[in-house]
Amino acid sequence: MKRIILILISTFLLSASLCGQSMAPLINDVTYYVKIETNKGDFVVALYDGTPRHRDNFLRLVRNHSYDGTIFHRVIDRFMIQGGNLMTKGATASTDVNIDTISTRIDHEIDVTRFYHKHGALCAAREGDDVNPTMASSSTQFYIVTGNFFTDLDLDEMEKRMGRKIAPEQRESYKFYGGTPHLDNAYTVFGEVVSGIDVVEEIQYVSTNDQNRPRKDVVVKRMSIVAKPKK
Repeated sequence: MKRIILILISTFLLSASLCGQSMAPLINDVTYYVKIETNKGDFVVALYDGTPRHRDNFLRLVRNHSYDGTIFHRVIDRFMIQGGNLMTKGATASTDVNIDTISTRIDHEIDVTRFYHKHGALCAAREGDDVNPTMASSSTQFYIVTGNFFTDLDLDEMEKRMGRKIAPEQRESYKFYGGTPHLDNAYTVFGEVVSGIDVVEEIQYVSTNDQNRPRKDVVVKRMSIVAKPKK
């Protein structure tokens, strides 16, 4: 058994809420859209054609209804909401929802020049570098970025720590829309929310216990492949 978590790195975060903010424009290479229906409301994600392994794996799970009945088991305000642990179906209050018995991995498709942790990004969770130095992704678990806003000073300091420059358009996105730039180049980003971001934001604000599990389950009722949402 294993625990698949995200590393929450302390950064110079601002306390401003992301609620009501729109996302940066969707990139063009998208063929498939998936509607995620929850007991908090529905939202739609686009899957990037530029990450075909992750796209096709996610579509397979959706078509097989594998996610139906799972929960968002890890939620951190102004950071992300995490789901996709198939072992959370039927979880009780005493279930350790961080335990995952699925052992398969997907080779990463990290391309920070195109896909980054902006507000609303759909990303693959993974095990830590100590047991997973190739940064391979979980075959089921995913997270959606809520994140926070950053100033130029924040991003300048982050560039020094990461040892690389943040592209100008990504910098503007982190400043005006928010995100989690410290996760870039470490996790695969394979899609983004294109409709219903307000539902994602509502989920991030639910009350949680000391393990970051919502006190009242946020349940994925159904996932389905849908047409591109109308603006």
